[in-house]
Amino acid sequence: MSSVAAGASTSAVEVQAVSPRGLWLWVMDCEYFLPADQFPWFVDASVQDVYDVELHHGHVLHWPKLDVDLELQSLSSPDQWPLIWRDGS
Repeated sequence: MSSVAAGASTSAVEVQAVSPRGLWLWVMDCEYFLPADQFPWFVDASVQDVYDVELHHGHVLHWPKLDVDLELQSLSSPDQWPLIWRDGS
């Protein structure tokens, strides 16, 4: 007896893993790594809140409980998005 092949994913965005170094996202058949030092909003967030991500308008990643929005293009073409968060202290 053989197993039935897995079906297609029903989610356009999925957090695949979270670690102290950052998080891995799967978005529309592409994988992205968001390093903790460049995306500090996720460092102290609960794992549950990090996994609660939505894709809006086909190009905006939104974490509702963290009030974080990221343009998908900023992950695929970071050289076109030169502004990086810096701690003001």
